[in-house]
Amino acid sequence: MGALIWLVAALALAGAEALTGDLFLLMLSGGALSAAGASALFGGPVWVDGAVFAAISILLLVLVRPALRKRFAAGTGLPEPMKALEGKSALVIDRVSRHEGQVKLDGEVWTARPLDETEVYEPGDHVTVMNIDGATAVVFKGI
Repeated sequence: MGALIWLVAALALAGAEALTGDLFLLMLSGGALSAAGASALFGGPVWVDGAVFAAISILLLVLVRPALRKRFAAGTGLPEPMKALEGKSALVIDRVSRHEGQVKLDGEVWTARPLDETEVYEPGDHVTVMNIDGATAVVFKGI
């Protein structure tokens, strides 16, 4: 019976984590899941389950959570292949203006717009990719 209670607690904590995204409740959920396992395997007194919960939760909070948070924070920004396109030369294949245009960049056709929205680049112009905005190359002719 104790294992079932710990299992329900683990699921409730994991579900609550989905609302917060801070990884704190997920670590507590891991502790509750460990307590459920200890209760099911050993069937000891409730205080032993509580001790397992506390010990595993603290270990997860101290050792696992910081590493996960660091790993998730490192994922911000553009993927490396996109950053590698910045500064490369591209060929305008369809008139590039504020709301339209295409360039050929590294053998692929990209939607493009000028860095300075007042400028217009004609087919055949060579431009430089200043940055990638989603799936659009932001280009400039002056470099």
